[in-house]
Amino acid sequence: MSRPRSPLTGWAFLAPYAIAVAVLVAVPVLLNVGYAFTDHTGLTRDPQFVGLANVRRLLDDRFLLDSLEASLFHVALAVPVRFLAAVGLGLLLAAPRPGGRWFRTAVYLPTVIPDVALAVLFLWVLNPLYGPLNQFLGLFGHAGYNWLADPTTARIGVVLMLAFPIGEGFIVVLAARRLLDGRLYEAAALEGCGPFGQLRRLTLPLLAPVLVLLAVRDIILTLQVNFVPAYVLTDGRPANATLYLPVYIFDQVFEFSGFAYGSLVTILLMLITAVIITGLLIAVRRWRVLR
Repeated sequence: MSRPRSPLTGWAFLAPYAIAVAVLVAVPVLLNVGYAFTDHTGLTRDPQFVGLANVRRLLDDRFLLDSLEASLFHVALAVPVRFLAAVGLGLLLAAPRPGGRWFRTAVYLPTVIPDVALAVLFLWVLNPLYGPLNQFLGLFGHAGYNWLADPTTARIGVVLMLAFPIGEGFIVVLAARRLLDGRLYEAAALEGCGPFGQLRRLTLPLLAPVLVLLAVRDIILTLQVNFVPAYVLTDGRPANATLYLPVYIFDQVFEFSGFAYGSLVTILLMLITAVIITGLLIAVRRWRVLR
């Protein structure tokens, strides 16, 4: 008989991860909260406590309102585009088909391209004079857009760039779809259920937990990891249309030496992310998506 495993074995296995979370997540979060109520500039060694001075500044900050509006608009537009693209392509390419391997590689390939390189590539794609996107529109008699000079088209341009690196979500949906029992679809076909009926009654309900997880992940990524495309493509311009919160935090901390104020805005970003995700989970529970 094998000896029963000691409970300490599990804790010993988790200990390195717990230490990493404490050192790399918990400690920086606590330091960030502490700095938010000081006058720390990132250059001084002894920051002084200033109470709620940074909070009062935050409430009167007009540029922060522009940044919040830009970030929320970006989430509302980019998350559905990325989510639908990843789920749609994952379901479409899950079934064996001629050339499917090459199509799957093509979908995943933009994900391995560094963000800066992809942003520089899209500077060329969105060029109003010789960019391929405007040239394509010209085939239909459209004069094209000055993509990065107009607030609306600049936001759309950033979303277009982020619509390509969807490889992680695509792979998860692809793998989850292939794990579904094919006998369910055979039974559904015998009952006269067509492809769209199978999608609505079988595939989406069975994949609901995975889809909710991907939606939560995409909200976090889209809201907090949009610095590179916005910084390289527009640097927050024009008219603060792409001054997303990560870009605004970077400007406050590294350009204006406002380390303490940047820490407070970072807390605000975390709270906004938590509120959006909580709202999504409440809606999912109310709609009984996971049942």
